Amino acid sequence: MLPLIGIPVVVLGFALRFNPLLVVTVAGLVTGLATGMDFGSLLETFGEKFLNSRQLASALLILPVIGLLERAGLRERAQAWVAGIRSATTGRILMLYFVVREISAAMGLLSLGGQAQTVRPLLSPMAEAAASNQHGDLPAPIRERIAAHAAACDNVALFFGEDIFIAFGAVLLMSAFLKENGIQGIEPLSIGMWGIPTALCALVIHLFRLSRLDAAIARDIHAWRAVEQGKQAVSVASKPGMPT
Repeated sequence: MLPLIGIPVVVLGFALRFNPLLVVTVAGLVTGLATGMDFGSLLETFGEKFLNSRQLASALLILPVIGLLERAGLRERAQAWVAGIRSATTGRILMLYFVVREISAAMGLLSLGGQAQTVRPLLSPMAEAAASNQHGDLPAPIRERIAAHAAACDNVALFFGEDIFIAFGAVLLMSAFLKENGIQGIEPLSIGMWGIPTALCALVIHLFRLSRLDAAIARDIHAWRAVEQGKQAVSVASKPGMPT
């Protein structure tokens, strides 16, 4: 049971809100040492897995590029483009992205979107610009709520869409696990087919939630403005020399 010590390390690290990369690295080191590996072999294994992981290497290359694009005004250009589309609303933009993201994930195009390369520099600014185009300046809580909905769109669509793709790692893992335990006849294609109903349910439920987002934003902004006007009225009335 000693090699399982990496699991409580991960749980404790995430609970204490430490850096995720640091937590996973420490958990891997602890697990390797618990299995009897010497430190040199452990570092060699880490280096080998790092070089063999194409996704990790591509992520390290993509993030600086996204940072440079943001510094060059990518967010501002996205906001300006959406502001010129009168029919664009926050809910419609997020609904369109959700549909495209889930369909593309079901086809295996998992890197087509993402939090770092799409949501933060493009989707969230576009959704925020659509709300600003309708309601003017937005308070900080509304902007944070729109950003949260944008992030949720990517997470939910990817989570349920990728289960349909038969070459997805989790689908292949489930198929191999069942075969190793004597359960035959469960192929990746059948697992992917059974993922379609849940993906459709997620699509309908989330699109319904997003269809109500525009009205919720308008209601919250109206309430925020009423509170701000009340504060201004109280501030004016409390000034010396003003009638009470």
